[in-house]
Amino acid sequence: MALDIDKYRKRLKDNNPRFNMVPFIDILFTILIFVIVTSSFQAADVSSSNSGKPQVNESAGPSEYYLIPVAGLTKVTVNGVDMSSLIRDSSIAVHTRVIDEGEIIIKPKDGLIVITTPPDLPVEKAVQSPS
Repeated sequence: MALDIDKYRKRLKDNNPRFNMVPFIDILFTILIFVIVTSSFQAADVSSSNSGKPQVNESAGPSEYYLIPVAGLTKVTVNGVDMSSLIRDSSIAVHTRVIDEGEIIIKPKDGLIVITTPPDLPVEKAVQSPS
């Protein structure tokens, strides 16, 4: 009895392996549903404003000025007064009342920071050179 090796080789060549995607997609959706159901989501607290101000806590210690990095910005005006000479090492110290009650506008295209102080805070006290 002779073996037909050529017929066997041809049958192996024609037999292309196939990957059935349906069970794979079913498993992925099952994992996705499991992750969504077991995850916990929290709504954003609307009462607190997310303004980017630093959060002060007991470990921060008392500080009258906060150091603001101004890398790439060359001009600082406070209520229209140019205070650019106070920039040292690409930073400037801004009074805490300016951060809490005033307004700081950064214009990167112009290289400018515009600071508006509270009405009773003098311009000279609003910013100072970092020590």
